Amino acid sequence: MTDHRPSTEATLTVERRTIDVIPDNERHGTARSQFTLWFGANMQITAIVDGALAVIFGADAIWAIVGLLIGNLLGGAVMALHSAQGPRLGLPQMISSRAQFGVLGASVPLILVVLLCLGFAATGTVLAGQAVNALLHIDDPTVGIILFGAFTAIVAITGYKLIHIIGKIATVVGIAGFSYLAIRLFANYDVAAFVGVKSFDVATFLLAISLSAGWQLTFGPYVADYSRYLPRTTSERTTFWSTFAGSVIGSQWSMTFGALIAAVVGPTFISNQVGFIGTLAGPATVAMLMYFVIIVGKLTVNCLNAYCGFMSIITAVTAFTGQTRISRLTRVLFITSFTATSVVIALFASADFLNNFKNFVLLLLTVFVPWSAINLIDYYLISKERVDIPALYDKAGRYGKWNMTALTCYLVGVVVQIPFLAQSLYTGPVTELLGGADISWIVSLLVTGLVYYPAARRTSNPPAHMIYPADLTMVAEKPRDQAPTPAVAATGPDFAATRGAGSPDLSQ
Repeated sequence: MTDHRPSTEATLTVERRTIDVIPDNERHGTARSQFTLWFGANMQITAIVDGALAVIFGADAIWAIVGLLIGNLLGGAVMALHSAQGPRLGLPQMISSRAQFGVLGASVPLILVVLLCLGFAATGTVLAGQAVNALLHIDDPTVGIILFGAFTAIVAITGYKLIHIIGKIATVVGIAGFSYLAIRLFANYDVAAFVGVKSFDVATFLLAISLSAGWQLTFGPYVADYSRYLPRTTSERTTFWSTFAGSVIGSQWSMTFGALIAAVVGPTFISNQVGFIGTLAGPATVAMLMYFVIIVGKLTVNCLNAYCGFMSIITAVTAFTGQTRISRLTRVLFITSFTATSVVIALFASADFLNNFKNFVLLLLTVFVPWSAINLIDYYLISKERVDIPALYDKAGRYGKWNMTALTCYLVGVVVQIPFLAQSLYTGPVTELLGGADISWIVSLLVTGLVYYPAARRTSNPPAHMIYPADLTMVAEKPRDQAPTPAVAATGPDFAATRGAGSPDLSQ
C-alpha cells in the first residue's frame, strides 16, 4: 500500500529534493496550499503596476479592469493546467519538458527561463529594496537591495515548505493591507469621477488583456514546482481550480487596484510606486506596515523566481552531465550565485538600464507561449498524461537527445509572433495596423497548436502507462482507459518491459 504520510522533514531544513521525482512517502499537503501560494504571490506591488499600465496606455479604468479580467482568466487557465501536472508527475515543471523537446533539447527553453527569472528577480529586488529602506529609515539604496537579496536567498535555499509558509503570510497581510489601501483610495479621492470617462477602444482593451494574460503565462515554466509534493491521489481538477483561483483572484484584485490608482493620479504612481503607497497609507506607523506588506509580497514572488532560476539551471546542466540528483551544498551554491547576480544587476544598473532590461524581459515572454502550447498539447492530448519518468534522465532513452519536431514547432511559434508584437523594443507591422493592440500570444498559441498536434501524433512514442523510477516508493499504473486492477510494484515485469531502451534507475 502506498504511504502518503506527511514528510517528517523539518520546515527550516534545506530541501533535499530538486529535479528528482518525489516519492509517495514524501508527499504531503492539500491542493489548498496552491491557492494561498499563488494568491500571496500576486498580491504585490508589481501586479498593481501591471494593472496601472493598462490605464496609463490609454484605456478607461472600467474597460481596463474588464480586459484585465479576461486576460487573467485565459492566462490563468493555461497556467493552472501546468500546475495540475505536479501531483501526478512529482517533478518540477521544466524537467517534464524533456518529454517534448528531448533530454538535451529542453535546454533551449530552459536558458530563456533562466534569463526571465533573473530579470524579474533583479527588477523586483530594486522595488523591494526601496520598501526595506523606507521601513528601516535608511537612505542608502544599497542596504535595502542587499538585505532583500539575502532574505530571498535564505527562503529559496530552504525550499518548498518555507516558500509555501511565506505564501500563506503574504495572503493574510496582502488581504489586510490592500483592503485598507483601497478604503484609503476611495476616502481620499473621488474615484467615480475618474472612471467611465473614456469610450471603448479596441487597441487598449486588447492591450489590457495581453498585460494580464502575459502576467499569468510567465508562471507556467515553474508552477508545477510547487504542486509536485502533493500526494498522487490529489485530484487534478482540485489542483487546477486551487491554483487558478489563487492566481486569478490575487492578480485581478491587485491589477484592479492599480487601474483605479492610475485613473486617479496617472503617471505619479508609475514614477514612485513605493512612495505613493506610503503616502496613501497615511500616518507614519501605518505606512510602515504597508511597506512590510510590500516586502512580504515581493519576497514571495522573488523566491519563486530564485527557486525557478535554480531549478532551470540544474535541469539544463544535468541534461549534459547525466546527474539525477545534486547535493545540498550544490543547491546552496547555485541559489546563492543566482541571487547574488540579481542583486549585482540591481545595485549597478542605471534607471535607463533597468527600463531597457525590463523591456528585454517582457520581450522574452514571447518564447513561453509556444513552449506552453507544446507542453500542454503533448501532456494532455498526445501522451494522455503518460510519461516515462526514468527516460527523462537518459539521453539514449525513449525521448532521445533532441526532438526536432517539437523544436521546429517551437521556433515557428516564436517567429509567427514577430509581425504582431507590441513591445518597447519592437513593434510589428500588423500591430501598427491594429492600432497598437498586441495579439501575438493568441496567434502563437493557435499556430503552435495547429502545427504541433498533427506532427506530434505521427512522431511521438508515449508509454502505454505512467512509468515511475524503480528505486522509489511508487507504484506502476495501468493504462487509464482500462478497468482498475491491483497495483503492481514498480519493479515488476510490466514496469521493466515498458521503461524504454536504456532508461536508467535514478539510483545511479
